[in-house]
Amino acid sequence: MKIKMTFIAVLLVGGAHLLYAAKPGNAATDPAEGAKDPDFAIQGEYAASAAIGKVSGGYGLQVVALGNEKFQAALYKGGLPGGGAENNEFVLLKGETKDGKTTLKASGGEAVVINGHTATGTNGDKKLFVYDRVNRKSPTLGKKPPNGAKILFGGKEADRFSNGKKLDGELLKEGVVSMDSFGDFTLHLEFRTPYKPKTKPGSQDRGNSGVYIFNNYETQILDSFGIKGEFNFCGALYRKKPPVVNMCLPPLAWQTYDIEFTTPRFKDGKKVKNARITTRHNGVLIHDDFELDKGTGAGGGRPEKEKGQIHLQGHGNPVRFKNIWLIER
Repeated sequence: MKIKMTFIAVLLVGGAHLLYAAKPGNAATDPAEGAKDPDFAIQGEYAASAAIGKVSGGYGLQVVALGNEKFQAALYKGGLPGGGAENNEFVLLKGETKDGKTTLKASGGEAVVINGHTATGTNGDKKLFVYDRVNRKSPTLGKKPPNGAKILFGGKEADRFSNGKKLDGELLKEGVVSMDSFGDFTLHLEFRTPYKPKTKPGSQDRGNSGVYIFNNYETQILDSFGIKGEFNFCGALYRKKPPVVNMCLPPLAWQTYDIEFTTPRFKDGKKVKNARITTRHNGVLIHDDFELDKGTGAGGGRPEKEKGQIHLQGHGNPVRFKNIWLIER
């Protein structure tokens, strides 16, 4: 009897999140490739200011492409997340492109029309805003390593990671583990999630990876742009704590994590202090000296340690990395 096999994407390193059916070929890994889809020019952020950390007031709009000229969007009061949004709540709009114009509507009467690179928001007869599309960048993007930092990946060699491989130019492929082990550290890395519009927003098959410290503690990487942050979305301490704010930028935009990690401490074989982590996502504080009583997800069942490796997980999704460096403390 012949058995038809379904490709199942599993975690290559660091412990599985979930088993799920991967969809190879349904992902663009660079902006030039993504731009071949007209929807790519519409998805993204619209606001009065492109600055992260600057309160702009008014509104902020994040438009998520769903494929085949269909979209959903998150409308925030006060500006975009990390740029004035009053909280993590938003109005959800849905719509599509017809005759060269994209129209999105919410159940409460809010509506947005996108023409070219400009979005106009209304509520009945009241005009709410007219904003151009903005391309926000993390204030730590391209940050140079200070003296004494250990360069884990600078674009030339990938030999500081086991199975290190470069793709799409000078970028590091996901699914690798650092050759070296570390104690307390400050880590900077930059990552880019793929453009997969036909995969449901929030799906674990939409740009899934993660920064897994010591194979115990994971900061999730996922395309969670324009949706409500949860325990398994981008920036979350996986299944442990959601980020204070969902700072995920659109797919194929470069993003940053700046992580300060303090290892657990042991005496006579017993843990006397828990690990602690502070994380900034695109320059915005999302975890402030959070105490980790054990590992996250599958890592919670593994013995903790005072020194270990850094895993950049592989889940069958083409996530790319660059400018990775670390300072031991």
